[in-house]
Amino acid sequence: MADLTRRTFLKGAALAGGLVVRPPAVLGQAKPFAGVTIRGSSFQHVFHTYLKEYLPEFEAKTGMTVDFAPQAFPVYNQRADLELSTQGSAWDFLNITFIYSGRWIGAGWFAPLDELVNDRNQTPREWDAADFVSGAQSSLVDARGATYGFAWEAGAMLMGAGRADLIEKAGLKLPETFDQLLKVCEATNGKDGVAPFVADKLHHWNWIPYLMGYGGRVFKDPPGNLTPTLDTPEAARAAEYYANLLVTYGPSGLLSYTDDQAMRAQLSGRANMRTQALGWLSPLAKHEESKVKSTVRYALMPGGPAGQFPGSNSHGFGIPVGAKNKRAAWAFISWAMSKETLRRITIEKGYTTVCRRSIIDDPAYRKSMTFNGQDVAELYLKVLSLGGKSGYMKYRTVPVFPQVGDKINKAIERIATKQQGARDAMKQAQVEAIEDLKKAGVKLDA
Repeated sequence: MADLTRRTFLKGAALAGGLVVRPPAVLGQAKPFAGVTIRGSSFQHVFHTYLKEYLPEFEAKTGMTVDFAPQAFPVYNQRADLELSTQGSAWDFLNITFIYSGRWIGAGWFAPLDELVNDRNQTPREWDAADFVSGAQSSLVDARGATYGFAWEAGAMLMGAGRADLIEKAGLKLPETFDQLLKVCEATNGKDGVAPFVADKLHHWNWIPYLMGYGGRVFKDPPGNLTPTLDTPEAARAAEYYANLLVTYGPSGLLSYTDDQAMRAQLSGRANMRTQALGWLSPLAKHEESKVKSTVRYALMPGGPAGQFPGSNSHGFGIPVGAKNKRAAWAFISWAMSKETLRRITIEKGYTTVCRRSIIDDPAYRKSMTFNGQDVAELYLKVLSLGGKSGYMKYRTVPVFPQVGDKINKAIERIATKQQGARDAMKQAQVEAIEDLKKAGVKLDA
């Protein structure tokens, strides 16, 4: 009777005052995770820089402490792979890196999230998991349809030129082909003290569009046939071309550059062109430290004889199976990936590679993606559509790609440092990749 009387009172109060009555359990938990500390990590990215600015609001609201420490890309992936393989409990949430998604999810190292997503006590209906773009989510879902993460980035590779004015002064335009890219580099080399080209040392991401542009492949027919194809004439030609870009037209010390260092070289105006995911290029127009806001321009990734193959990928937050605080970790992820938080980061900070359809369709997003009168959103969507239709990115999510990617990194380094010619370096990469895959029990062509 007491409960009935209480419900009757609440109903009457709601009708009288227009109140929205929520379950008492929710009203009574102002800080449901008071005293809880969760730990998580990812690789360094501008998204995480923005997210951490809003983190104190989440901590104040929930009472939990979030120890979130991004690391350099190779360091993070190495440490995460080791921790996940032992199913340790050091981390409560982690980034599921695109190239490792097949390995980490396939091995059962991440917990499925569907039960948490569908639990109305953990996730409000308006959070709307279906709002995430399916292409961005594809690497975070297994063959049975279970979801293991939600994407914070849909990476689409474009070309960004911080000092497009130097290209215009040379009587040229942003390059559309590999040949034009070399001509632009040659014509602007050293002008105003600016290096024409910049990249980071993650060659197995940056170089592949050049490989494909020359007609090469990483594997024969992924995900079915994983026989490496790195010793072809096309691969050698692409490797020689790309290594030449790095050593001839890049700033001093380029071969050791991280993602962040390459971005800052552009932000400061020390380097001009870069082919990279939009998340690393949009700060040129938006970041408060950018000195090239008025001269930045964007274009599609240049193409080679075989066409244009800009890279596209996605990364998302997930919960390791060994995590001790899964509910708290999901509370953090669902906040970080919520429509409200993502919209704030997108509109207030200028973050561009958002994965929610409702935000992509928002006029405010389109406005925020217009830089110096240029509709960059249209370029972004073209790349996502291009990669999704042809499926040329399938090579990157197979579990064995990290091993092969490591051989690619080392081969490009040997070519760039003149330790080996392109043909010999790629032949060595092929031999080493085959040895590794055979040890892993992968069936290859004879």
